Amino acid sequence: MNLLVLTSRFPHAGDSISSSFVKKQIDSIKGRDFFDRIYIISLNPFVPKILSNFSFMNPRWKRDALATDYSYDNVEVYFAKYILLPFNFSRKNGGHRALKAANRIITNKRIDFDLIHAHFTSPSGYVGANLKKTYNKPFVLTVHEASDWFLREIQSEDEKLIQTWMMADRIICVNNKELNELNKFNIDSHKLLYVPNGFDPCYFKPYDKMSAQKKLGIPADKRIILNIAALEEYKGQKYLIQAMKAVLASRTDVMLYIVGQGSLKKYLQSIINRYDLQDYVVLAGGNKPINEIALWMNACDAFILPSLSESFGIVQIEAMACGKPVVATRNGGSEEIVIDDKLGILVEPRDSEGLARAIFTVLNEEWDQKHILEYAKKFTWDRITNKLMRTYSEILKTDLFGD
Repeated sequence: MNLLVLTSRFPHAGDSISSSFVKKQIDSIKGRDFFDRIYIISLNPFVPKILSNFSFMNPRWKRDALATDYSYDNVEVYFAKYILLPFNFSRKNGGHRALKAANRIITNKRIDFDLIHAHFTSPSGYVGANLKKTYNKPFVLTVHEASDWFLREIQSEDEKLIQTWMMADRIICVNNKELNELNKFNIDSHKLLYVPNGFDPCYFKPYDKMSAQKKLGIPADKRIILNIAALEEYKGQKYLIQAMKAVLASRTDVMLYIVGQGSLKKYLQSIINRYDLQDYVVLAGGNKPINEIALWMNACDAFILPSLSESFGIVQIEAMACGKPVVATRNGGSEEIVIDDKLGILVEPRDSEGLARAIFTVLNEEWDQKHILEYAKKFTWDRITNKLMRTYSEILKTDLFGD
């Protein structure tokens, strides 16, 4: 059997971070030796070159336009590129153009598949629903949308979105809040599943903090707090930098490292400069390989996720898998991860003062690393993939476990 995966983005040479959780799931599935081939079609919008340098254009689109097809093991990755301008008239027909781009690849590469799994409702889910009709193949949809994005989809009552959800043979949500929202559309309850994202314990596990700091060139005489996320508005880093200003007014043994890339890099650096925090807040760059991300997790004292909106936030679990407490906002996803005060602290989004208080607390308390590590084990990719394979097995009426 062959699996066709549709995703709004997939890692490539110019961007190893975007939708990397999809790749991690694929890497876990391919190791099960059930699917002969796994085909990835990444739906990559781009703008004409003449427009790509305008400041209002999403820089990701420019990077994605350069993505090239590649393969590894039994996985083939194709980038379906279609023009999408940041205007309503273009967005309205974006799903149709994405569908045409995906169909071209399926036809030209003679892709034969038995099951469709789409990540994100739009455009991937829309494409998956239409491919189901064309090829008469079962269709699974995973909803990864950040909570505010998903809420806008629900409130829009867009017929295309509703039809996508109704067409899916199974809808997987990475948090329970989304499941409750979908219940409003009277979708059969057996079609709705909770399956969270996972982490790779081969990389994310505790090891010597001082050794990790030395490899990264981090000062050993500082308490280190860490944020790993795209440098975008919804990730809330500006509130974290403002919180650091308050923290440093009382103690100067704290440093914040922000690992990531995105459109707000210059803006965030300007805030750091304005507050004269250059010696205490460092934008450490992005596009890091997974082994280096694991080093950063082990080098810190606490992980901070100040997002305004999340669907899940796997970086929190990766930090916990290294034994680190987490400070996060009530962003729609983190509440289902930081479920007790032995794992970390939750604050309101956009609350710099609350973040500052939480940073003081997280650095002053003694944390039970054993409790944090034990909790994180529930989210290993092995366990998560078992749930996913059972879902595939039910739909295909095939025993994917070989027993």
